Amino acid sequence: MSSPASPDQMGGQTPKAFKPRIFSGIQPSGGLTLGNYLGALKRFVEKQDEGIETIYCLVDMHAITVWQDPAKLRQQTREGAAAFIAAGIDPARSILFNQSQVGAHAELGWIFNCVARMGWMGRMTQFKDKAGKNSENVSLGLFAYPALMAADILLYHATMVPVGEDQKQHLELTRDIAIKFNNDYGVDFFPVVEPLIEGAATRVMSLRDGSKKMSKSDPSDQSRINLTDDADTIAAKIRKAKTDTEPLPETVDGLRDRPEAKNLVNIYSALSGQSVAEVVAEFANTQFGSFKPRLAELAVARLSPITGEMNRLMADPAEIDRILADGADRADAIARPILEQVYAITGMIRSRGK
Repeated sequence: MSSPASPDQMGGQTPKAFKPRIFSGIQPSGGLTLGNYLGALKRFVEKQDEGIETIYCLVDMHAITVWQDPAKLRQQTREGAAAFIAAGIDPARSILFNQSQVGAHAELGWIFNCVARMGWMGRMTQFKDKAGKNSENVSLGLFAYPALMAADILLYHATMVPVGEDQKQHLELTRDIAIKFNNDYGVDFFPVVEPLIEGAATRVMSLRDGSKKMSKSDPSDQSRINLTDDADTIAAKIRKAKTDTEPLPETVDGLRDRPEAKNLVNIYSALSGQSVAEVVAEFANTQFGSFKPRLAELAVARLSPITGEMNRLMADPAEIDRILADGADRADAIARPILEQVYAITGMIRSRGK
């Protein structure tokens, strides 16, 4: 371990106390779904309204860890930005940008590649799931993905990250990287970030299989509700959603071992703002033939305005690009000084006006 960095080595600055700041991102690798809305976008808006500084990112550099069609990636990045705004993210109150416009993400990602250990990366279950038996042929970027995710977060000294259960392991790795960097260099520079995991529908499941997460990559379009679906399509998908033959139970415990029933109740809870217990009490002993139309009506009421606003925004891609560029400038203004301090701490000479 090297000796602690002095204020002079850090450009005359000492690390400031970590102010509350939220960072989170979504990959623009396909159309966004109800799961993205309930598990991420809806919660992002709630955090924005709590008065905490919020930074939201479309992580297009993560997207290319698997091959992406360039035209589709541009389209999906703009569509993702439109979804953020349509869901209620105000670009004037939150910072909204796409990752590749702030080069500091890649720069800090490389430094964290040198901090993280191969063994840490090898234990990441998402890599194992995505690579499968073909791990020798996947990209190095896919293997190093969690180090770049750590850079995304720590580049802004974020203290909180809203994540789903499936990303919790990556966030734990971010904490490990922050701790190791601080220990290696004898500094208290990076915060040990906290996960924000809350709400009934942080993990929305497939409409065709309640044991699997709702995914934009599922081959069956019937497995998910897309934020671009019209009202008729949303209603039809909910009517066809897989359920069992029993009525809704009288208690929450009655949803145990009934994954499809639990999923639909969780979705109703998240869309309505009621607790799961309140939904179960309201619909106790109701058959799904009666519950599904109520859920469809609620989903259409909540999602149709978002879809309409997304369509309006997508009609003006230049305006979306302007919003993302403005967000990138604001993000860079926070990130660049932090990155320059990292370079100073690690002993790199920076004499080109940075």
